[in-house]
Amino acid sequence: MFSKILIANRGEIAVRIIKTCRRLGIRTVVVYSEADAESLAVEMADESVFLGPPPANQSYLLADKIIQACRDTGAEAVHPGFGFLSEKAEFAQQCADAGIVFIGPNAYAIAAMGDKIESKKFAQAAGVSCVPGHIGEIDDTAHAIRISDQVGYPVMIKASAGGGGKGIRVAWTRADVEEGLPAVKAEAKGAFGDDRIFIEKFITSPRHIEIQVLGDKHGHVVHLFERECSIQRRNQKVIEEAPSPLLDPQTRAAMGAQAVALAKAVNYDSAGTVEFVAGQDKSFYFLEMNTRLQVEHPVTELITGLDLVEQMIRSAAGLPLDFTQEDLKINGWAIESRLYAEDPYRSFLPSIGRLVRYQPSVEGAHGSYQVRNDSGVREGDEISMFYDPMIAKLCTHGATRDEAVDGMARALEDLEIEGLGHNAPFLSAVMDQARFRSGVLSTNYIKDEFPGGFGGLEPAADQLDLMTAAACWMHRLQVFRARGNGGKLFAAPVRDAFVVFIGEHKRAVKLSGEGLTLDVMLPGENRSLGLQDVDWRPGRKLFKASLDGRPFSLEVAPAAEGFVIRHRAAKARVMVLTPLSADLHERLPQKAAADTSKLIVSPMPGLVVSLDVEVGREVKAGEAVAVIEAMKMQNLIKAERDGVVKSVGAKAGDSVAAEEVLIEFA
Repeated sequence: MFSKILIANRGEIAVRIIKTCRRLGIRTVVVYSEADAESLAVEMADESVFLGPPPANQSYLLADKIIQACRDTGAEAVHPGFGFLSEKAEFAQQCADAGIVFIGPNAYAIAAMGDKIESKKFAQAAGVSCVPGHIGEIDDTAHAIRISDQVGYPVMIKASAGGGGKGIRVAWTRADVEEGLPAVKAEAKGAFGDDRIFIEKFITSPRHIEIQVLGDKHGHVVHLFERECSIQRRNQKVIEEAPSPLLDPQTRAAMGAQAVALAKAVNYDSAGTVEFVAGQDKSFYFLEMNTRLQVEHPVTELITGLDLVEQMIRSAAGLPLDFTQEDLKINGWAIESRLYAEDPYRSFLPSIGRLVRYQPSVEGAHGSYQVRNDSGVREGDEISMFYDPMIAKLCTHGATRDEAVDGMARALEDLEIEGLGHNAPFLSAVMDQARFRSGVLSTNYIKDEFPGGFGGLEPAADQLDLMTAAACWMHRLQVFRARGNGGKLFAAPVRDAFVVFIGEHKRAVKLSGEGLTLDVMLPGENRSLGLQDVDWRPGRKLFKASLDGRPFSLEVAPAAEGFVIRHRAAKARVMVLTPLSADLHERLPQKAAADTSKLIVSPMPGLVVSLDVEVGREVKAGEAVAVIEAMKMQNLIKAERDGVVKSVGAKAGDSVAAEEVLIEFA
């Protein structure tokens, strides 16, 4: 077994690998860029080696520097994590040539399976069912259009070296191919240093199901069942689970057997994932193989009890698998939600910045479910524009799928984040949807369920109760403070009548109680709400309590009038007013929104790749006017109206902030 391992990665996966190495008694070295100098991974590792500036091609993609770091620190092996150099056969071979063990599959297997074009050729030869398409490189736009016409629309334009949802576009027409091919090539070149492209048929209403395989250097290969990764946005996985609600034992066994056969065909000897696209009828086709550890590996660990990082290390050290396929069983159900620094209310645009507050749900047992939180950041850390915007992978495990989903919904409630936008409200919305709970999923799920984008959900009846009780408690606190009671907060009983406005909802309440309890009577509904066990401190958004014995958490933020309260996916402005103030409030005229129709602003902080308009030019609605790059993704900005350019506020190469004006129309 190794005594020291170098981790050629950053963030969450670097921290994840360090945890396993600590448990195994293996010392760790982590490499880092300028942006990660104060990172959690650097703090946790036994040693660290500086690589260079933040851009990956000047730091984490520098194979020579990483190998030299192994020599300088005496690391016998290198774990590449995922992304960066993890699927570069050249890097694996460079490690071998330098006498350093690569913790991953052999270079031949990476070359055979890591390349999306070559892997399809191997799969066809091995008798694995494949998606119809053109198995070969695309030369130029004319070639792409010719192939797309032959395959039949819609098609997927994909980077051969792609991964992580990057370098993929769905083209529904020839025009989509013309526009999408250059963008995919540019993304692929920037993210992977390889702009080769291939095209395959896009199957409508598909499900994304993948099989985890594990091999050793003695010819043994097993599969660790499946993960369903159908909840995707822009081809980026958002929610994953294991097992899949689609598969029956027979289909699971068939997919597993194909995955194992494919792995054995290339002498696979580490953790890897064979991805399939599946139809609702349980038909399935080989998509690609990822020759590395997957982002979503925790859900497989939770249902099998295995540590995949440990298994990769054991395999790399030459140890045989100490279990057979027959030893492996599925235990319960696991869900993973990828928590991203992005604003779901603004088309999920990146929301980089500092984590002013970050308190995830406590790991461990919570009654009927368990929580696991894989994160590479701490409170006070910054989410950088140079890398993936992931904050954490929040996982729950229960005996059944319902218990795992219910646990995830509660774990997302307990999450406390301030300082930047995050997608927890969206993740909560999915957990509460009847369709998701039914297990009828597809990769079109987000597009189908949120066709106009995500704007939050209207409060359900029980959420109106939670918001009412929390707002009344906070209002009561404000009243006591205003009266100067100081340290004698809530010393006197309260008996008052108010009107509560929650968005468009209005309800009369009568409050009673003393100390930290509050009874909220609803005369119009002939019932009352009992609020107990309040856990809240000044300066904190997260409000925890129990309502009629049911524990809950929600966010409460003071507003100009009242509060803004969010519970899961429902957010509303809530006001607690006296009957007279309520009457006056309803008489106030509505304030008109500011007119921003003549402005094109940057939807996110990022780098201007291009801004190809000049003053006086006429622009048509739908015309592409700029490309902004953030989090390794290029975002095309289009005009939403016709207009003549009055001024241009940036140029290619500039860094811009969110809402910064790019173009103003006359």
